[in-house]
Amino acid sequence: MPQSLAAVYIHVVFSTADRRPFLKDPKLRAELHSYLGGSSNALGCASLVVGGVEDHVHVLARQSRTISLSDWVRKVKTSSSQWLKRQDASLSTFAWQSGYGAFSVGSKGVELVRGYIQNQEEHHRHFSFQDEFLQLLKEHGLEWDERYLWD
Repeated sequence: MPQSLAAVYIHVVFSTADRRPFLKDPKLRAELHSYLGGSSNALGCASLVVGGVEDHVHVLARQSRTISLSDWVRKVKTSSSQWLKRQDASLSTFAWQSGYGAFSVGSKGVELVRGYIQNQEEHHRHFSFQDEFLQLLKEHGLEWDERYLWD
C-alpha cells in the first residue's frame, strides 16, 4: 500500500501544577481551550474537542502519524503555558503538571468521550479531579504508584 493512514483517537488529561485553579475565569478558559485545539491541529493532531475546569483540561484528538504522543503533549503544554503567561500578569507563575494521562478511544467511542469532555463543569460538581483521574486509570487497566501520581 503506497499510502499510510491512521485513525488513532487519544483522550489526554493534564492538570495545572498542584491543581491550582488558574483557569477560574470562564472566558480565559474558553480561550485556552481554543488555543489548545489550534496548537494540536498545527501539530497534525486534529482536535475534536477540548474542555475542562479551573484546574485541568481534557483533549480528544486524532493522533498524527508524524509526531509521537509524548512530543505532541509536550509541545501543546509548552506553547499553551507560554500563551497563558502572556495573557495576564497574575498568570506569571502558571505551570502544567509534569505528567499527563493518555487513553485510547475506539472510533465508536469518540462521541461518548466528546460528550464527557463537553460536560466537564457538570461532572465536577460531583467528582474531584483526583477521583476522575483514578477512575480513568482503572477503566483503562493502568497501574500507578500513588507517590508519583500527583504533583
